[in-house]
Parts: sequence; C-alpha cells; structure tokens
Amino acid sequence: MRNAQEGQKFERLKFIRPLEPVQVETPPVSDDWLHEIKYDGFRTQLILDWAGARAFTRTGIDWSKRYWPIVDAAEKLPAKAFIIDGEVIAPEPDGRPNFHAIHSRMAWHAEGLAFVAFDIMHLDGQDLRALPLIERKARLWNLVKPAKGIIQYSDHVEGSGAAFFEAVEKMGLEGMVSKRRESPYRSGKLDFWVKTKCWEIGTFELWGIRREPGKPAAAIVARDGKYAGSPVITLPKQLRDHLQQLVEKSRAGAPAGVPRAVVDPTVEWVKPGSIAARVRFLRNEPKLRHGTVQAFRADD
Repeated sequence: MRNAQEGQKFERLKFIRPLEPVQVETPPVSDDWLHEIKYDGFRTQLILDWAGARAFTRTGIDWSKRYWPIVDAAEKLPAKAFIIDGEVIAPEPDGRPNFHAIHSRMAWHAEGLAFVAFDIMHLDGQDLRALPLIERKARLWNLVKPAKGIIQYSDHVEGSGAAFFEAVEKMGLEGMVSKRRESPYRSGKLDFWVKTKCWEIGTFELWGIRREPGKPAAAIVARDGKYAGSPVITLPKQLRDHLQQLVEKSRAGAPAGVPRAVVDPTVEWVKPGSIAARVRFLRNEPKLRHGTVQAFRADD
C-alpha cells in the first residue's frame, strides 16, 4: 500500500460511472471507428491513488479482495495515480475468455484471472476524459506495456468493421465493440461506443406459447430439460397458424422444472418433446436474449 501519511490531506480518487455501448445489428464501416474484441467477463474499473489500488464493479462495488492479484499488479504499474476502464476475464491457454470459469477462479484461483485494459480516464493528476479516444489509448498502452501478464491491453484495428466482425465470428467470440476514434469519455449509454454481438442458431424443446394482448407471441423453450428462455415468434402468418394447430393437438400442463415466474394464465403449455423450435439468439448468454423462433417441427 502507498504511504497513507503522504496523502492524508488528499481525497481518494472516486469511481466514475462507465461509458456503456449501444447494441447494434451490424458494425459501423467508416474509417473513423476503432474496433476491439468484446471480452466475455466482468466490467471493472481499476483505481490507484495515494492509499493504493482498488477494483470496482460496473456499478461501483468494491471487489478488490476478489481480484487481489489484479490489484497487486496494478500497484506495480509505473504511475502514482490512475483510473483505468477494462474487463476482468478468465483466460484459457489460448487467450480466449471463459465466462463460466470466472466465479470458480475468484473463489479458488484468483491468480487465473486477468484484467484487459481498454481505456483510461485519469493519470497522475490529469483528467483525460476530454481527450480523443485514440490519444487515451496511446497513454494507456504506455502505462501497461508490454501487457503480457495479469494486466493486458485491448488491441484495436481502425476501420474495416465488417471484416473484423467476420473474423470475430469465425473465432467463436462473443462479439465486438466499435468506438469513435475522436470521442471523449462520458458516463452512461452513448453511441460513442456500439457493440455488435455474434448470433447462433440452435434447436430447443418447445414447452409452451405465451400470448399477451399488444405483444408478439413468445415461445417458452428448454434445452436438456431446463428452461432456456422466451424467444419471440416472428413467423409468417401461415406458419404461425400451423404452429397453433400443433399446439392444440399437444396441449398439456406446465412441465416439471419450469420456473414459477414463467407460469401464468397467458401460456398454452404443450407436451414436452412434441414440438422442437429452431431459435436465433445471442452467443454466450446464460439465457436466450433477443431470441427469435425461425422454424419448428413436430417431433411426435
């Protein structure tokens, strides 16, 4: 820890509400954008001041004890004070983040975590948020290089957003984040940054259909006998009518294992295993997000 007596008269640096990207369907293609991998982990802010380093969650909760190896590494960086924005990940040997391993590593092997730095808001008494992103990233690199240890650096490419997204998809990653190269850093959800996530298509067991007035119909689906989510049904009318016929032939009660929050009078339940649905959904999500039913088949 830093010498507390030296800083008694100074306030500690405070957590800054992070800039959050807006989700888009396709990445920007103009050359005034930088593109980075979207790391599958926990958004984290590292703060160093006269009293030492701390690590905060996206919402400003102090998780320094959980991330103690990262905090220790932050105190060894060549600066007296900084606020760095980044992501805590659980990297595999090939460098890919494994989101499902984060909790176990926090509990049993925190040395297996890493912090990927992608922006810097404060450095040695200077507020950098008004600087263009490309300049902030240059200062960040000078601080964390060679960034081959527990504190890493988020590399970027300039322009060629479509090609970058294609490469991200082929690598099986979650998605990408695009940032205006000349943009300042501002708190909140702003289109200075946009995220483009990769999609997958999978087959799920249809448990039921929810119909609520004024809302599109949603499918209650499961995978391996467990509730997986409620993708929206966006089929043409002819296919929706055919699906309804199958549902009427396979009516049943709510299946075992369905969460209580999902059970309500607006759901028409079907016999498990009678209908399968093909669903398009965002990659690497614990439950289906922004899912849509693209097709279905009767499995009886």
